[in-house]
Amino acid sequence: MNHMCSQRSVMFLALLAVFLTLSVARGGAPSVPPHEEVARMARFVVHKCDWASMATISTHDPVKGQPFSNTFSISDGLAGNGTGTPYMYLTHMEISVQDLQVNPQASLSVSLAQTHYCKNHGFDPQSPLCAHIILSGSVLQVNDSEASVAKAALFGRHPEMIDWPTDHNWFFAKFNITQVWVLDYFGGVKTVTPEEYYSAAPLRTHAGSDTR
Repeated sequence: MNHMCSQRSVMFLALLAVFLTLSVARGGAPSVPPHEEVARMARFVVHKCDWASMATISTHDPVKGQPFSNTFSISDGLAGNGTGTPYMYLTHMEISVQDLQVNPQASLSVSLAQTHYCKNHGFDPQSPLCAHIILSGSVLQVNDSEASVAKAALFGRHPEMIDWPTDHNWFFAKFNITQVWVLDYFGGVKTVTPEEYYSAAPLRTHAGSDTR
């Protein structure tokens, strides 16, 4: 019996060694950036998240003129190849998009709480250790070559979109970032300029990541 257990242990360790070797050979999996690298953290969170809460200024009674938050699917690119720009697939039939037609300014909030990272570490979504990002800016429709980029980014992560009803006149849009707010550690919110944000490399690969 002990001999069989010993054999199984050796086989398990051998398989584990093969797995780790393959992980290193493939560049490993992305790990959460250190909180000191604020711009990288912002890019990382945006890339890892598939949806966001977007706040607009409502044009609808009885909350006209008040902030109005709604959920939207986003993508800044295929996994491992993020552009930093959150793209969206929108229709003018949607209530928040009607707000944007009057005032395109909005804020977009994304959080690692939508991944397994915070839960695995016991971080409440409101905890600063559960990194979340707020983007200030505006929503702009994109056309031509950028629409192709947006389509690939969105349909690659949200394949259901391909079959959404054509009579809704869907269009591709991007969130035009003017300011980035980062809360990923104790000590208060930190800010990042768009230039700092886009110049940061979001992913540096290490084996053993748990950010799925």
